[in-house]
Amino acid sequence: MNRYPLWKNLLICLCLLVGLIYTLPNFYGEVPAVQIASQKTTLPLDPVAVQNRLNAALDKAGIQHNGIFVDANSVRVRFTNTDVQFQARDVLEQTFNPDKDDPDYAVALNLISASPNWLTAIHALPMSLGLDLRGGLHFLLQVDMPGALTQRLDSTSGDLRTLLRDKNVRYAGITREGNAIHLRFRDDAQREAARKAILSGNNELQLVDRNDGLTDLLLIASLSPEAQKTIGDLAIKQNVNTLRNRINELGVAEPIVQQQGADRIVVQLPGVQDSVTARNILGRTATLEVRMVDDTPGALDSALAGNVPYGAELYTTRGEAPLLIKKQVVLTGERLTDAQPGFDENNQPAVHLTLDSAGSRIFRDLTRENVNKRMAILLIEKGRGEVVTAPVIRAEIGGGRVMISGHMTTAEANSTALVLRAGSLAAPIEIIEERVIGPSLGAEHIAKGFNSTLWGFVVIVIFMSVYYLLFGLVSSVALAANLLLLVALLSMLQATLTLPGIAAMALALGMAIDSNVLINERIREELRAGMSPQQAITTGYERAWDTILDSNITTLIAGIALLVFGSGPVRGFAVVHCLGILTSMFSAILVSRMLINFIYGKRRVQALSIGQVWKPAAANASGLVSLRPASAGVLGGDKSDKNQ
Repeated sequence: MNRYPLWKNLLICLCLLVGLIYTLPNFYGEVPAVQIASQKTTLPLDPVAVQNRLNAALDKAGIQHNGIFVDANSVRVRFTNTDVQFQARDVLEQTFNPDKDDPDYAVALNLISASPNWLTAIHALPMSLGLDLRGGLHFLLQVDMPGALTQRLDSTSGDLRTLLRDKNVRYAGITREGNAIHLRFRDDAQREAARKAILSGNNELQLVDRNDGLTDLLLIASLSPEAQKTIGDLAIKQNVNTLRNRINELGVAEPIVQQQGADRIVVQLPGVQDSVTARNILGRTATLEVRMVDDTPGALDSALAGNVPYGAELYTTRGEAPLLIKKQVVLTGERLTDAQPGFDENNQPAVHLTLDSAGSRIFRDLTRENVNKRMAILLIEKGRGEVVTAPVIRAEIGGGRVMISGHMTTAEANSTALVLRAGSLAAPIEIIEERVIGPSLGAEHIAKGFNSTLWGFVVIVIFMSVYYLLFGLVSSVALAANLLLLVALLSMLQATLTLPGIAAMALALGMAIDSNVLINERIREELRAGMSPQQAITTGYERAWDTILDSNITTLIAGIALLVFGSGPVRGFAVVHCLGILTSMFSAILVSRMLINFIYGKRRVQALSIGQVWKPAAANASGLVSLRPASAGVLGGDKSDKNQ
């Protein structure tokens, strides 16, 4: 008899049940929402306070919502239609950003799943849809490569000062002029000593001698072509990572940030409808700077009175305390390799920084020369600087490990670490192209993709049912289970579905039925060979397994190659393609066999409803083998032979 043990039947049914549950959210669709996130890197989001202010503002305006959802970086509130969404956005914008010139929060239009709360509670979420299906914003950013080279030269100038000071080489001055660094010396011996010191520890610079008037001797340092190319490549990669981290921090769903060409970056924000807010998101990328605080007696009072000393700027700390900071930048975020939240020796929240070798040397000299003085860490955003922290230097700090502590909560330490890790741009960027893809176009794409998959499925079911009868219906049910499991897997993995993904899904249906065709034809062959129906089922599934495995493995190899070497839409196609192969093997082998076992496995079977089977008859007088059709319900081998 063909039977599965109880545990195997229960396991298959459990897989199908889980697949059904995690497929359900895709049928509820999405509804309009308003998303609130911190607009300033120094202002951590307090979800409880934001919810209280949000509820108070909406109640006062008489606007009803359908639920509030909180994650690590944003608060989203759901509405019934876009009209209410726009009204709520205006109300919340006035509530959270009374000063439009200096907004504290980003209030953005967005889309959110309409799934019931019980599905959301078990993390059953709909598939992530790409820009071509969901609509959203597309930006093309131009990276300022000359700006990246300028930043590197400015940083190199500071490194050269430290290097020459360590080597006891006297120089008259170091300045950057254009794309070169000019080092001035009083005598030729010091210039030669500087040349040897620079070349011994730096292979990026090209050095040229030149005399400037009657007094100074110049050593001009410029970046080699190879170094310029390397700097440009690193600037692109760092900017891509920075933009991705910043967008992720603000809770934008499934963003795409990738390099295009030599000096451009593509940013796609599915579901975001507000281009102004999106521009602010991209503009939030900050530059980290370390400067010294001007503690000169009376200087702060003079600055507060309107007389800011030359070479200094007036800032305020988180506690709104005024602070006079020197303009000279001692260290930039380019030298920061890592920032992690933690605790200090008093078990108070702190941020632990790790600097590279050049940054370690600069920071060691800075702290040695400024003990008991204050140092400020600033983030420069949109031309406006904010003080993250301004600690007092207690002792010389070497080794590249720096700890920032004092008057911060654990949440602030986490936020500061995130900002310091992701806040520095290697080069300025500029938006050169902006496109808005409406949700109506995405809905049209979804409808066409859904219809193509649906009609493909219907045609397959009709063909299989006519050609293989009951076995064809079982194959069609297994095919439906395959589609169910594929959608569930994409939803559980939160993979982004695009138009190429829908094409791969339609293709997966056609490929999945191949396995059932192989099984059905193999069962027919065993019946033609004279086996009994029960034996034919067992042997057909067993002997078709090798062929199914070989064909699916070769197809899976091609899919993995697309996944590894492809990019963009090709990878989206490959993901669905590979998952479809895995689910098709499960449904074709296990699900269909379980159904056949339920139908035929518990009774003595005289015939199988598998369509017309041709069986060889006895050889005729001419020595040829004649064939005749058996009835649609084919009998077992022994009984057929007796009837011949």
